[in-house]
This record gives sequence, structure tokens and C-alpha cells, in this order.
Amino acid sequence: MLGCAAAERGFRVILGSLSFVEFLTPYLPGGIYLAKSMTPVGQKMLRIVKALGHSIVAWDEETLVRYEAPDYPNWRFSRRGFRLLDHLFAWGQDDAELFARYQGYTGAPVHLTGNPRIDLLRPELREYFRPQVDALNDRYGNFILINTNFAFVNHFAPRENLWQGEGRGEKGRGVARPGRGMSVDFARSQAAHVQNIFDAFKVLLPRLSAWFPDHTIVVRPHSSENHYTWRVFERAHANIRVIHEGNAIPWLMASEVLIHNGCTTAVEAAVLGKPAISYQPVSARMHDYHLPNALSHGAYTERDVRERTSAILAGELVLIDEVQRRRILDRHITAIEGPLAVDRVMDVLEAQANGNTHVSTRSAIAWTVANIRTALKLANMLRPGHRNSYRYHQQRFPHISETQVQQRIVRLADLLGRFEGVSVETYAPYTFSLTARHRR
Repeated sequence: MLGCAAAERGFRVILGSLSFVEFLTPYLPGGIYLAKSMTPVGQKMLRIVKALGHSIVAWDEETLVRYEAPDYPNWRFSRRGFRLLDHLFAWGQDDAELFARYQGYTGAPVHLTGNPRIDLLRPELREYFRPQVDALNDRYGNFILINTNFAFVNHFAPRENLWQGEGRGEKGRGVARPGRGMSVDFARSQAAHVQNIFDAFKVLLPRLSAWFPDHTIVVRPHSSENHYTWRVFERAHANIRVIHEGNAIPWLMASEVLIHNGCTTAVEAAVLGKPAISYQPVSARMHDYHLPNALSHGAYTERDVRERTSAILAGELVLIDEVQRRRILDRHITAIEGPLAVDRVMDVLEAQANGNTHVSTRSAIAWTVANIRTALKLANMLRPGHRNSYRYHQQRFPHISETQVQQRIVRLADLLGRFEGVSVETYAPYTFSLTARHRR
């Protein structure tokens, strides 16, 4: 949708799999690169992108939902990454304040735009998902949705689990690559906390199957998790299905209730008006993700889960208090009403493009480093179980055709009465180009 809004204003847009978009950066003319985060792990690529002559703007996909430990900013943010930014886009006021408090913040303008993910939850756009919602209801009838978020302890690539044990992990610190920026003590305790919740969910699933035999229990694992961990329950219980396909939103819309712990999808459920239950068998102020839990009905024991789920299915329990829900959402999310987040973002990017008369130079060293990086990643795609393996890439970015992308553009155009003339072409593997008539 953001790509359509950009094409509508005359930009040529390249979008697709993050890895394959990065492979293209040495060969694209200088443009605006939208980063999804500014983590210590990702700052090396941002330096390459900048040296290749692209300006960089960013939002952080994950900072809407976070824990409160002092380690958090150093884990999510890189001082070097922040120095490269021209603009920052915030989910809402809370997110903007987090950016401003960060010790490595260097003054890039922070814009309260909201995030395009929320645009798709607004009443005028929810019907975009209606075909998928109807298909899911036809296939699974009344179902309870379990969204998991356990990549810290159940990662697709075991070497990416947060805590690797004493003397292992990066530089023998015990902390794996995804925990770069965390202290050893915090990483160890965070992993232990998540492991306890993960283990409790594995105990809960068979209970849910027995308590609600007339409902399908749909487990939707996080894209970074090892999905086979959950498939043992599917084989043992006829009404449990483990499915990772498509966007989370139609699954939320089609379900009767969401059960989770600290998942962003609970925030999306609150915007959609869908009830959610946060199962918190253990809790810790420093480790819990407070926003999604605050927007859900709390359940601290298996009995709590059963009672709250039964009440929701019977229509006796709906959303949390409306005043509380609205107060929380207004603090954290801009653009639930008023101009769409995509248009707020594009106002900034269009002004930047129109005001940019500087011709950036391209570093030959960065060009070489980028292509060596690409060669290494492509080689690692052949290694089963590696974080860059082809199978893991397919899990996170399943194949989508040019025709399917065009169909999505047409659905958006029909709902909003705009994006006329926006079309898509396959640009390279796993990447597409969006353009419109009279593009710049």
C-alpha cells in the first residue's frame, strides 16, 4: 500500500524480500531506502546503503511492542545506524519519545505518521481481506487463534536462539547474534523467561483441544520460529491445526478469540475490535511486552484461560474497557483516524525528494563489499538450517507472483478510489517494481 501511494506521487518503487532488495542496492540509482529497523545487527548494511548514494529513512517495526529493561535501546538501536538517518517515522507519541531518549539519537526529524500496517485495520480498508476471511471461515469454521512469539528460544536456526550457553554464542558470551547489544545477564534471564512461557503454551495446547472439542485450535507460529515444534500437537489432536500462511489480519478477523503472550497481533486485534487473551503463566516487569498484554484480558492460570475463552465464545465477555483501550491506543498509535499513515509518510518523502538537489557519490568500496555480502548470502542459502538458508527464506517470504501483486493493487484501488494506473512488474527474483503513469 505504501508502494502504491509512492507510485501515485510519481516515484518508482522497488519492493520485495528484504534480502533480495539489499542484493539490488549496488545497481539502483540513488534513491530513498526505507529501513525497517536500526539494530546493531543491521547497521552494517545501512552503512553500505548510504555509501552507495542512497538516503535512508526508517521506522522500527518492533518498537510498538517492547519490554522496559534498560538493555532494550542498546539491543534495538545502533548509534552508527542512527547517524545515517535522514528521517524517522514513529508509530505514535510513545515511540517518538523512545527515539528522542536514546543516547545515540543525533537529531534526525521524528515524524508522528503511524505505520501503514495500521491503515489496513481501519474500517475503510478492512474489507480488503474479506475474500481471505470468508475462505478461512469456510475451511475452519469457528476457530480459536493462537499466535506464538517464541523465536528467542524456538528459532528456525538453533544457533539464533538468544541464549547459547556459557562460553558459546558471539565471542563466547553466551549471547547469540540476535541478542547483540544485550548484556549477558539480561539475555540469559530474558531467554529463561520466554522459555517458561513457551513451555506453558505447549502444556496449554492439548488442554484447549479437550476443553473446546467443537472448535478448531489454529496455531499460527511466528515466521522466525521452528514450526515443526508445534506440528507434534497437530498430529496428536484432531482439532489442532498448525498453519503459517498469508497475512495475520484475516486470521484475526476470522477467529473468535486470540490467545497470545506479548504479540503485536493483540494490538492489531484491539484496533479491529477483536477480543484477545494474554496468557501470562509467569510475569516479570523487565521482560514482558506490556502494550499487547494491557489490551487483552489477562489470564494467569490454565483455569483463567478456559474461563475467559468460554466467556468470549458465549458472548459474555468482549473487549477490554473502551475508555482504557482508547487511551492506550491514542498514546501508542497515530493515524487510527484522519489521514492515512501512508499519506503522512509520503508527505515527508515527497518533500525530501523535491528539496534534494545534492548528487550523492557512490563508493567503489561499498559496491564491492555489497556484492561480496550478496555472494556469501547466496552461498549460505544452500546450507540447511542456516539463518540465510533458502528454506528459511521461503518460510518468511513465500512465493508471490506478479499477477497476485497486481490483484492486491486492484483491491486497494477499488476500496479507496485511487491508485489508478499503478502497475507492477517483476524486477528481479523476489522483488517487484511499482510505477504509475507520469512517474518522475
